Amino acid sequence: MTERSTRTKLVHSGTRRSQYGEVAEAIYLTQGFVYDTAEAAEARFIEAGEDEFIYARYGNPTVRMFEDRIAAVEGTEDAFATASGMAAVNGALTSMLRAGDHVVSARALFGSCLYILEDILSRYGVEVTFVDGTDLAAWEAAIRPETKAVFFETISNPTLEVIDIAAVAELAHAVGALVIVDNVFATPIFSRAVDLGADVVVYSATKHIDGQGRCLGGVICGTKQFVRKVAEPYLKHTGGSLSPFNAWVMLKGMETLDLRVRAQAETATRLAQELEGHAALSQVLFPHLPSHPQHALAKAQMAAGGTVLALDIAGGKEAAFRFLNALEIVTISNNLGDAKSIATHPATTTHQRLTPEQRAELGISDGLIRLSVGLEDAGDLAGDILGALAAV
Repeated sequence: MTERSTRTKLVHSGTRRSQYGEVAEAIYLTQGFVYDTAEAAEARFIEAGEDEFIYARYGNPTVRMFEDRIAAVEGTEDAFATASGMAAVNGALTSMLRAGDHVVSARALFGSCLYILEDILSRYGVEVTFVDGTDLAAWEAAIRPETKAVFFETISNPTLEVIDIAAVAELAHAVGALVIVDNVFATPIFSRAVDLGADVVVYSATKHIDGQGRCLGGVICGTKQFVRKVAEPYLKHTGGSLSPFNAWVMLKGMETLDLRVRAQAETATRLAQELEGHAALSQVLFPHLPSHPQHALAKAQMAAGGTVLALDIAGGKEAAFRFLNALEIVTISNNLGDAKSIATHPATTTHQRLTPEQRAELGISDGLIRLSVGLEDAGDLAGDILGALAAV
């Protein structure tokens, strides 16, 4: 079959039609499935076929369509959809690790990811070493012959550090470790993490894939061996699978994903360029700005700079709050990748559980604002942000 472009895959891949020949994907809102005979039930429990299902926690036709579509776009053999992005992170890591295993992780992580690595895995005897993700020497020093996995966000939340996927993957693969990456900020459109050496890619589908603030979802992409023999048994027995309705929402979101994130990234680039050097800002962080510490790497790894930028308000928390409260178009929330522009103050929300020392080490100042750029008019957003900065 002719290889299709990403935009075409986002619309058509994975589609399964019932006997009615519907155009839009069907939602199979059922928790179970009927077998023609007792013998058929026995056979399916021994080994279900590609389009055979047992129970919604194990799999569902609508969910399978979403899994097949994201795998086609990501360029992996398979995918398993989860109830949320954090279910995907937890499932990818916990399903493969045992007591005594060793993991190396970038230290700059979303708060819930950090909780899994710092708190949960340690309870079960898994040792985790944290490193400065931008320092290849630190990775090399931390990775040991017994290391089972490395984990990092390809672009860190919220300070937008860019990790050299290929270089870290080479170090990890030299000792037989799996490379597990959270690729949310880079999106499936702008980053081909698998091509650069990632073995497992996880997404919070809540973000750009839905991208319209409707529901939660996540996905683990990887080889068929990892997805079906490692991740799936853990997730289907512990209850982390995606609901059929949410899978349907994600399928519809994927149809416009390419169009949406390209428009958002174009606006984000314009805003970053216009805001850099503003008197009220200590710095503007955006991967494709020449001033970004990993600018060259970001240009090499990503087709665009993404949809998120970080603004460091010079006056600290009080000034940051004045800025947030003066916004009229941009909403204050803690999501990202949405059609609506969203501003977040990480120090008091998503990363508030960290100590002041930990936040300082990660570059999360009291004045830092994470700005997720939506689909509003770029001029309107610029006016709103500049007006709010004038209130600082």
